[in-house]
Amino acid sequence: MIVVIDYNVGNVRSVCNAFCYIGCDVKLSCEPADIENAAGLVLPGVAAFGYAVGALGPLSELIKKVALSGKPLLGICVGYQMLFEKSSEYGRHNGLGLVGGNVVPIQPGQTVPHMGWNLVKLPEDMDLFAGLGYEKHFYFAHSFYAEVTDSLAKIAYTDYGFDLPASVQKANIYGTQFHPEKSGQAGLKVLKNFAEICERENRRC
Repeated sequence: MIVVIDYNVGNVRSVCNAFCYIGCDVKLSCEPADIENAAGLVLPGVAAFGYAVGALGPLSELIKKVALSGKPLLGICVGYQMLFEKSSEYGRHNGLGLVGGNVVPIQPGQTVPHMGWNLVKLPEDMDLFAGLGYEKHFYFAHSFYAEVTDSLAKIAYTDYGFDLPASVQKANIYGTQFHPEKSGQAGLKVLKNFAEICERENRRC
């Protein structure tokens, strides 16, 4: 079972609905036992970084623990940004620190917020994009982005007047700045790929 972490921030229901649509066994929960026993975790979010971190509260340490143990974790939008070390959105806030890098404002001269469909270049070695080809459009809605400094992270970029990291993969940790649950068939394929990653890891264990 995939557990979507329920911490009352944003798009948790739409993410659950997308997993249900593609036939996945999914549960919306904030119970520690569910998080520990899940085949994989999804951390969504639509809010300011600091608010989201505060809402996550003590669950953040449990999420870090299970992710570092090897359980697949997918962060979406603000959930993706929380995978990193720090954010400068309305002050300085600590993230989960699972991927090296900081969340900073979109560069001057670009439209803020970045909202709408952008073309993402898809590296062949990133598991979330298996079967999607060289590039696909995904839906974005954000004003800050992650500057990735982690040498172990694979990165997919979109052109927003500069190379904006749209997705990362570091071992069992995955993240998308875009919303796969709002990105049509390509987004559903990303979620299906994550579900298959979780199934493979569960069989391995």
